[in-house]
Amino acid sequence: MSKNTNRGETRGALIVVEGLDRAGKSSQCEHLRDYLQESGHSVKYVRFPDRTTAIGKLIDSYLRGQSQLDDHSIHLLFSANRWEVAKDIKADIAKGITVIVDRYSYSGAVYSAAKGIPTLSLDWAWQPEVGLPRPDMCLFLRISLQRPQSGAGLAWNGMRTKPCRAVYANSSRLYLTCNPTATSTL
Repeated sequence: MSKNTNRGETRGALIVVEGLDRAGKSSQCEHLRDYLQESGHSVKYVRFPDRTTAIGKLIDSYLRGQSQLDDHSIHLLFSANRWEVAKDIKADIAKGITVIVDRYSYSGAVYSAAKGIPTLSLDWAWQPEVGLPRPDMCLFLRISLQRPQSGAGLAWNGMRTKPCRAVYANSSRLYLTCNPTATSTL
């Protein structure tokens, strides 16, 4: 998508799509992938968590309610899952492949910090993300918190409970404080 000044080759881009659950991230990633492919670009679509990796399988077990983990531990596993794939993302971009990512570091930091645990602040949550590939573009899909969403696919079972709605609303607020293009910790 841009020239690699080292060899005159075209460099791919890292495009991240973020947003709350049920905002349409996957659909928009698929539309963007299809559009770029039809325009002649090489594209790879990545979703986090990547449940196919060793760490991704631990995360999958947690998300299915089959294992219990401390909030700090699961946050670090989500970050480690991104690190498992980081080398491949860098290599693809260097080969001219545009990588579209459905959820990335912003989701990880925001969802953990939104739980309101004093020792799990947004600053703390950003630290494991330092050094990951920086997005060339980050798109945030915003949805209304007033309109109830379908329960399928929500990150927390029981999203209709008051504590879960508070985390969801807090996540929305925290996303708006993250300006991906100005974030120096990523």
